[in-house]
Amino acid sequence: MHITGDITIGESELEWKFVRARGPGGQHVNKAATAVQLRFDAAHSEILTPKMQERLRRLAGQKMSEEGVLTIEADRFRSQKQNREDALKRLLILIRQAAVEPKKRRATKPSVSSKERRLEGKHRRSETKRQRTGVKDIDGT
Repeated sequence: MHITGDITIGESELEWKFVRARGPGGQHVNKAATAVQLRFDAAHSEILTPKMQERLRRLAGQKMSEEGVLTIEADRFRSQKQNREDALKRLLILIRQAAVEPKKRRATKPSVSSKERRLEGKHRRSETKRQRTGVKDIDGT
């Protein structure tokens, strides 16, 4: 299964399990195992670099176990085939996102003119508030 230019997952790395779905569906939902659990052992996969594994762990959140096994459950559809395609699609999206290395942030400083504009705005605002103070009588009250 082709994911990106140089990343390909073999079918042997995926483990499929079919279980009964929850929700509406009448008698069909009680008899047919249409929900899909897709398991992918990311920690022992040879195609993922350690950095990709770490990004995948962050993206997957609770879907990934402590041992590094990613479990995706799909039960949106009533057919097993559609749920299987949905689970596979979600796995591909996660791995593609993990494959993209984030850009490093470059520290920047505000320009002199932007500092001046900010301070000028603060000064204008303080003048507005200062003018709202009550008018004092001649005797100071």
